[in-house]
Amino acid sequence: MTFEDLNIKRQFLNALEDLGFEDPTPIQVKAIPSIANGQDVIGIAQTGTGKTAAYLLPILGNLKFAQSLEPRCLILVPTKELVIQVKSQVEQLSTYTDLRCVALFGGVGPNTQIAEIVAGSDIIVATPGRFTELYSKGHIYTRKIKHLVLDEADRMLDMGFMPQIRRIQEVIPQKHQKLLFSATFPQKVESLCDEFLLWPVRVEASPPATPVSTVTQHKYRLPNFMSKLNLLLYLIQNEKQDIKRLIVFVRTRQLAENITRFLSRKLEDEVRSVHSNKGQNSRHNAMNAFREGDVRILVTTDVSARGIDIPDVSHVINFSVPRQYDDYIHRIGRTGRVFKSGIAITFVDKAEEHHLEQIEDLIQQKIPLIKVPEEVEQPPTPKAEILVMAKEIDDQRKRQDPTFKGAFHDKKDRAVKAKEKKARALKKRKR
Repeated sequence: MTFEDLNIKRQFLNALEDLGFEDPTPIQVKAIPSIANGQDVIGIAQTGTGKTAAYLLPILGNLKFAQSLEPRCLILVPTKELVIQVKSQVEQLSTYTDLRCVALFGGVGPNTQIAEIVAGSDIIVATPGRFTELYSKGHIYTRKIKHLVLDEADRMLDMGFMPQIRRIQEVIPQKHQKLLFSATFPQKVESLCDEFLLWPVRVEASPPATPVSTVTQHKYRLPNFMSKLNLLLYLIQNEKQDIKRLIVFVRTRQLAENITRFLSRKLEDEVRSVHSNKGQNSRHNAMNAFREGDVRILVTTDVSARGIDIPDVSHVINFSVPRQYDDYIHRIGRTGRVFKSGIAITFVDKAEEHHLEQIEDLIQQKIPLIKVPEEVEQPPTPKAEILVMAKEIDDQRKRQDPTFKGAFHDKKDRAVKAKEKKARALKKRKR
């Protein structure tokens, strides 16, 4: 099937040709006809399979051209980075029209965004928080909104946006089309659909929580943090790996900064980091530099795991195993996008093995284990790190078994029993 078969209008076909898109993806084939017919739709597709264009193309075709100053479509996404990306896709697809798009997000002053709203818009792409803020101050009129899109809905719920979503539902016209898109479909998203969508059509390009087939996954088992660092440096410097563009995912902001500094000292490449403690301009500049190819290595927390479309990411390395298991799907989905191949590597230590097992259960496949190269130094684990990992393992066992007291208590119990046994033996000898 071609885009013409999906009845995409000529001005958008021209834009697709300019972007180099020849054939629609499975989610686009399944979703576009239902959305074009005005139905509520739940779209579930692996990340990187073109689900943003799957809802944008029929909506843009419905809007056709600019009309009044008031918006007719509202697209809600969880983060500023995704707002900017979706707005960019709107502009690329509507190149041959006069449709106007405004991006609303927090972390910056609202005056520029207010001025753009006043100048007129057909589409607003926004985070729920900034949209409700500007609406409550009287800067946004919602009476002409005909389309509402919730993109990365599971992430918005994880971030606590449910009150804002409910508020937005109350202030837009009752008769409007609702679209919900995500790569995963947990119970809380299903509850959201039951609450807001009316007789929705559910379209799936793959079962929920299924990794993209173009991504090759494997894992390394390592004893400690320094071993992970040494392997990371080895893989980057090894020409056989052919790492053209790499995203390294970590758990914490401090870890992102530490690894960035380490790699910057060891490599000639410029390395950037992105996390929630960075300023908006710093995050935006780092993402742009990575997207344009000026930076080969990006170290980031899960703030970049969702919806960020960066072409030609050849490798993703999970330096830390995510504790939110759905995030693994989104992380590795930064590579292998739109029919291109990619490699996802996960480093796992003893304390993370349980979490990776849960991820393997989620994706219903075992991730192949690769032997650590002999050239990679694996120093002894420091005592402090051993204690941290032991505590995390204890916490895991306590969640599984509430009666479990912890390794410390086991050690103490063994010592008490040994002391009692020694006392009994001594008493027996005295007799």
